[in-house]
Amino acid sequence: QVQLLESGGGLVQAGDSLRLSCAASGRTFSSYTMGWFRQAPGKEREFVARIRYSGSMTVYADSVKGRFTISRDNAQNTVYLQMNSLKPEDTAVYYCAATTIWGVGELSARLFDYWGQGTQVTVSS
Repeated sequence: QVQLLESGGGLVQAGDSLRLSCAASGRTFSSYTMGWFRQAPGKEREFVARIRYSGSMTVYADSVKGRFTISRDNAQNTVYLQMNSLKPEDTAVYYCAATTIWGVGELSARLFDYWGQGTQVTVSS
């Protein structure tokens, strides 16, 4: 079992930066692919980024490529999402999630086994 707790959300202006953190419990954190998803009001949950258990590979949604960076610290059981050049369309609840699957491309949310409770990110124009 893995328990996930996100933090770092908030209200910012367009062009600002935020760093989200996701702290995980459990001694097997380093064996999981970790992902970030987001869900805006009235929309489906969408993939943002994911990182391999070792940190050696990452995948990003086209909408955030070049602006967001996912990273992890396995010694601290934490995964991060650095978000730069934020846009109003980035406004959503952001969730971190864990899966044992690596796969190809953007993974569906259905493939992730564990989820955090989410943290709100609001970007004003």
